[in-house]
Amino acid sequence: MSGARERFVIAVDRCSPDLLRYFSRRGGPDAADLVSETVAIAWRQHRRLPPDSTEARMWLFGIARNVLRNAQRTEVRRLEVADRLRSAVELELRSLPPDTRDDVRIALEHLDPELSELVTLIHWDGFTLVEAAQLQGIPASTARGRYQRAKSVLRELLTASPC
Repeated sequence: MSGARERFVIAVDRCSPDLLRYFSRRGGPDAADLVSETVAIAWRQHRRLPPDSTEARMWLFGIARNVLRNAQRTEVRRLEVADRLRSAVELELRSLPPDTRDDVRIALEHLDPELSELVTLIHWDGFTLVEAAQLQGIPASTARGRYQRAKSVLRELLTASPC
């Protein structure tokens, strides 16, 4: 093993528990993933690892700090996107006639999960039958049969008189 690689392995072995604690205190449940990302980034730059063990530790923690900041920014963006999507879905649901909103949702809940998923992929998410089949990992012919069965069951559920 070359000198730079050997120093890198030693530095990572010494610092990994400290890095894990660092991320655990700040990053939550993804701490091990963040340590892994830190080590991967450090490895790509391992020739820049300072020879002194204290400086090497500081160097690794500098990388860890940047990894944490990137992860936090990513999480903020993810939450913003989720909020926008949630708002769009709520707006879409509000645009449905009041008498069909709950009826359709309840009817979909009575379908087998794979049938319900197929129907929602086509009607709510805008995929074609062939695209929905690909997403579900099934042949288009299977999707066609399931879709026909789902339409039949939904028709019965939605036209049944409430007695």
